[in-house]
Amino acid sequence: MKFYELLAYQKSFDLGMEIFEMTKSFPKEEIYSLTDQIRRSSRSVSGNVAEAYVKRRYPRHFISKLTDSDGENLETQNWLRYSFACDYIEETLFKNLISRSEEVGKLIHYMINNPGKFGSKENYN
Repeated sequence: MKFYELLAYQKSFDLGMEIFEMTKSFPKEEIYSLTDQIRRSSRSVSGNVAEAYVKRRYPRHFISKLTDSDGENLETQNWLRYSFACDYIEETLFKNLISRSEEVGKLIHYMINNPGKFGSKENYN
């Protein structure tokens, strides 16, 4: 299996791409603040899943990178909340993106709780 075949990677990548497209309509004054922040955090979710997968042989490293991914996912939810509060996105889109981000979080938590299913050597010291 390749990292890009992982469901957590695929869903987080797709979400990051949708957020990228969405932010194209944000005000220009947000380019170096909210737009930059939400684009970076949303892209980091899949990036950290990919890094975790390459470190899957070592459970602690695998889980650590997945924890980073989970943190980036929650940061993305934070920026989505700002985007909604600032009236940059409609409520329907906001709820959809939050729901999809929560789904990604569940997939990441599954990987954290089941490292052996992803090739991690659970008894490796």
